[in-house]
Amino acid sequence: MMAVNPVAAQDSQPQVCHPSVGTTSQGEGLTLSIVNKHVNYKNPPAEYRDPYVNSPKSANIHPDGTKYYVNSLEGCATVVYDMKTHKRLKVIHYKFEDEKDAALWSKPSDFYPFTHYTEKLNTFMGKPVESTFSHGGRYLWIPFYRRTYDLNAQDPSAIAVIDTRTDEIVKLMETGPLPKMVACSHDGRHVAITHWGNNTVGIVNVASLDPNEWYHEKLLVVDYVLPLNYSLTEPVDRDNKSGYCLRGTVFTPDDEYLLVGCMGGNGGIAVINMSTQKYMGRVLGMMANVRHLVIKDGYLYLSVNKAGYVQRIKLDRFMEAAHRLNGKTVTLQGWQNCQVGAGARTIELSPSGHFVFAACNLASKLYVVDTRRMKVVNTIDVDSYPVGLDISNDGRYVIVTSQGRGNQGGNAVNIYEVTYDEPEPVLEHTDGAAVLDMQNPSDPGSADQANAEAKTVGTIPVDGANGNMMTYALIGGGILLIAGAMLFRRARKAS
Repeated sequence: MMAVNPVAAQDSQPQVCHPSVGTTSQGEGLTLSIVNKHVNYKNPPAEYRDPYVNSPKSANIHPDGTKYYVNSLEGCATVVYDMKTHKRLKVIHYKFEDEKDAALWSKPSDFYPFTHYTEKLNTFMGKPVESTFSHGGRYLWIPFYRRTYDLNAQDPSAIAVIDTRTDEIVKLMETGPLPKMVACSHDGRHVAITHWGNNTVGIVNVASLDPNEWYHEKLLVVDYVLPLNYSLTEPVDRDNKSGYCLRGTVFTPDDEYLLVGCMGGNGGIAVINMSTQKYMGRVLGMMANVRHLVIKDGYLYLSVNKAGYVQRIKLDRFMEAAHRLNGKTVTLQGWQNCQVGAGARTIELSPSGHFVFAACNLASKLYVVDTRRMKVVNTIDVDSYPVGLDISNDGRYVIVTSQGRGNQGGNAVNIYEVTYDEPEPVLEHTDGAAVLDMQNPSDPGSADQANAEAKTVGTIPVDGANGNMMTYALIGGGILLIAGAMLFRRARKAS
């Protein structure tokens, strides 16, 4: 086992590195170890080579902890792996044809007109970016960077929905240009799709348990719609010159607001009122180049890409500023800062909320920040140029994807085991409405029956501890009603 000592935030780092399985770093409060990999670069160890890993953009661990999904951007596919063995279970390919896949498409909306292409619009290969679960993990939503024929990502793209019981595509929906981030509300009623390409955010109504009843509900604009009229033959830089470059997307815990990070322009975080479905303005004051957003235990966390920082602020303070927006901007001071590696991309928190894990692209490292002190407490090497990251619900595993830069590094997925000095709680999943019977997710009958019952009786979808509390309350109330009725009957007999 090769040891790596924790180091300060701005270590010198070789341009390209490939840390081996067994690499370990012992820090303050936790230890990180690489326990497995999936790689597709020159001369890798044979047991870790996977030809389907091609510019992996993101990873998502299923809420039940049995498997994980890796979006292979340039491979136009999502690769599914077993969480215990790390064996490849399936490859979901995104190659569509107009007639063959017509039944998968939802009814078109008026939000996303084609202005540059007119023929074979639904014949393309999709480049998967990020993803999110809905309906208690039943569905996985995966937006495509662009349709492959759309060279400069200026016409509508699309999003695929995977049924995680079968890992098959069950629905395709149109989106705006260059969708990157996607998020599901906690009540499971809405999915938000953030369009990097033109400053817009699409809202999809998914309150029904039937995918055929989902529909585009609203298209919201952050300040202005970026005009798109680029060449059809010469590529342009759409990764940078795309208005506000909307990225990190998160619903507040009460689902009353949607927050969207702005990597471009003068930055900030856009705020959308979900009750009125109106854009409120942008909160400024944090560092420029906001990349990823996470809300945990009353704090709003964000990653700052170029400078390499993790920042946070109390969510109620942020919302106080948001309520003063009135369609404009408000500057909010008082952010707590922690410098990590350059190119801070995706961040996630441990179940306890005591640790932030940050994939740092230019540093080619995974950083860990102790939130109680906002201090770096551990770092470990990653295959060069990491971008995506996810953590299991028990906090035991962190999966990091390395996409690469300029044909250097990348094409790698690293799986880390985390050992904490103090035990972490095991969180119940909160990815959308928890109405699915996750005790037996592979049994379509039990899941459909549970969903049908929830739909018939009008059950409000709940998740996590709140759901358990509501269940106990309902059971307790029922027992009291029965007991009361029995006493009433006895009293009547006695009289």
